[in-house]
Amino acid sequence: MTLTIPGFDYIRLPGADGVELAAAVGGSGSPVVLLHGFPQTHLMWRHVAERLAGEHTVICPDLRGYGASDKPAATDPDVYAKRAMAADVVTLAAALGHERFALVGHDRGALVAFRAGLDHPETITHLGILDIVPTLDMWDVLHGTSAAVGYHLFLMAQPPGLPEAMIAGSADAFFGSFFDAWADDPAAVPEDVRAEYLRASAAAVMSIVADYRASAGIDVTHDQADLDAGSQLAMPVTVVQQDWGAQLGYDAAGVWKAWAPDLDHRLTRAGHFMAEEAPDEITAVIRGLLAR
Repeated sequence: MTLTIPGFDYIRLPGADGVELAAAVGGSGSPVVLLHGFPQTHLMWRHVAERLAGEHTVICPDLRGYGASDKPAATDPDVYAKRAMAADVVTLAAALGHERFALVGHDRGALVAFRAGLDHPETITHLGILDIVPTLDMWDVLHGTSAAVGYHLFLMAQPPGLPEAMIAGSADAFFGSFFDAWADDPAAVPEDVRAEYLRASAAAVMSIVADYRASAGIDVTHDQADLDAGSQLAMPVTVVQQDWGAQLGYDAAGVWKAWAPDLDHRLTRAGHFMAEEAPDEITAVIRGLLAR
């Protein structure tokens, strides 16, 4: 049985370039869009979404290439550029009647949210970012043996063919390893939810790899162009991270301050899957962001 967020409606909505996205929509009030990470689906927001739905219209899509959303072939680098995925989100929200909305993303979804904030400052009112640094900075901070934590980034950056074959040949072991390594509280991702994530990821190997490959190519190009132009995030931004700065040897808050002048940077004791491991904490953070 497919797992759902209780009380939410499930619909398909237009994204950009003819792509359709699956989304869970619930609640009422000012709109908040929540974007999931890897190797997950919109289901990662189940606890937070239910909490926010009493005050907001909460929209939880599966990203292009993930879950029940369309998985277009990566015929060129633009298909899985975060610019295209951000356009999906803006188009989806507009289809629901929301020309302006708050946006919160985790992991891959946070990279999409970051790009949406830069590309659509008139649309994104508030921006929440969970456990990333921007793509351009990510490659800068991964160095030496500490970079082993991000081995999958390097694997999926390779030319098409071998990464897809390697991952598809042991999909459950590959995708499951991230829940084993990254969750401080494994019980936060119960077996039925984990099984759903593994099923969805195994069915999306080609598009997941394409998403990551874009982050070693076209996404870097787009970030560099914004850096060179002095572009910054115009809206209030809240970033919640594990203490990656201490682990990898960089100033995490400083990295984000360069992009986001109106910044609230926080560290959490929760693991990477913080919306599932610490939903009360993350819900409170989002409420605080929306009050700014």
